[in-house]
Amino acid sequence: MFVANYMDRVNLGFAQDQLRADVGLSAAAFGLGAGIFFIAYAIFEVPSNMLMERFGAKVWLTRIMISWGVVATAMVFVNSPGMFYALRFLLGVAEAGFFPAVIYYFSRWLPDSHRGRATSVFLMGSGTATVIVGPISGALLEMHGIWGHSGWQWMFFIEGIVSVALGFVVYRFLDSSVEAATWLTREEKDGLVAVIDAEQHEREEGRATARVSRWKLLADPQMLLFLWIYFAINVALYAVTFWLPSIVDDIGGLSEFQVGLLTAVPWLFAIASVYVSGRLSDRIGKRRPILVALLLVGGAGTLLAVFVSPWVGLGALCLAAVGFKPASPIFWTIPQSYLDARAAAPGIALINSIGNLGGFVAPTAFGLIEDATGSTKGGLVGLTVVGFLAALSVLLVRGGGRNDVVRGARRTPPDPASAPASRIVGGGAARVTG
Repeated sequence: MFVANYMDRVNLGFAQDQLRADVGLSAAAFGLGAGIFFIAYAIFEVPSNMLMERFGAKVWLTRIMISWGVVATAMVFVNSPGMFYALRFLLGVAEAGFFPAVIYYFSRWLPDSHRGRATSVFLMGSGTATVIVGPISGALLEMHGIWGHSGWQWMFFIEGIVSVALGFVVYRFLDSSVEAATWLTREEKDGLVAVIDAEQHEREEGRATARVSRWKLLADPQMLLFLWIYFAINVALYAVTFWLPSIVDDIGGLSEFQVGLLTAVPWLFAIASVYVSGRLSDRIGKRRPILVALLLVGGAGTLLAVFVSPWVGLGALCLAAVGFKPASPIFWTIPQSYLDARAAAPGIALINSIGNLGGFVAPTAFGLIEDATGSTKGGLVGLTVVGFLAALSVLLVRGGGRNDVVRGARRTPPDPASAPASRIVGGGAARVTG
């Protein structure tokens, strides 16, 4: 699902040259259209996630997926800047709620000790999408002129239809809750639910925030810090994502398909980094030092890309992708551990919606900078500053991992699928996590 989601969100970067030529878009107008998606995403994120709680993951995630596929397909009809802005806004409305719904879904399915690797595996979907969207979109763009349609129209149509079809597959196979999973035994279900509930009970005992309303919890200073850090991560990530094809195209002499292939290279390294960093953070239980290191690496990569040739710059952007891409899954394990379950759904949605405004700022700012200077180097310098400031901000976060939250805990919780509920709760496993 996330592969299709991310593909329909970022394929715009590959259609940039053809779309701007056909519709008459400046670099600033293109950046605004790319970013306006995130305005709608922010507005409708929290309501969408609350409706997911009401209707269940199965129904709501299916609705999200089919509706975004329909809007993505409708991009073939863009013929003016106004229509371009409108459809990008509607795509944000349709997609709103998908990512936080899945993150919240994990918090009701998995103990804290397993969420780092699970979130990393899930977010490898976006890494996979960034790898395959280049070659696929490049190939579809070369269909230019077939049956009188532009290559960018073929790209939006085919990739959007895939999402619609996948939505029906999701409805058939997705289970909304542990209790609905026919592939788990009763003992496995009871054990898993017991560990998750015990972790929540420990959070309630350990913090007074469990006794206040979830809206007051959302005003917590740590929540504001979460919002800023995730905003900064998204500024960096989406700037690289949307403008990487343009940067690669500066090499010169490349076909659309070759540009697509080369843009996949940084994300291949990023996928490996997502997997390794996720497992490492679960193993040592220290999320913050890993997140700081990743943000510093990403900032160093964008800074290096400013001063080197386009070919060497591609290598520098590989370093940036290795840092910025896995920063997101590592980050999400921190608020998951911090938030009370009664505030988890709206809290996660709030962080994601406001943080995703970085996706508006990044392409918009890059477009304005390119129009003003004729180069993307100024934008890359800005990314360096953002990455370094985010790394410093992470040092102010309290908690964020099982060894951070529960000082001195070193035991490994038992596998809930292999132990009865009474043994899991009575054995103290829940007191290790949390």
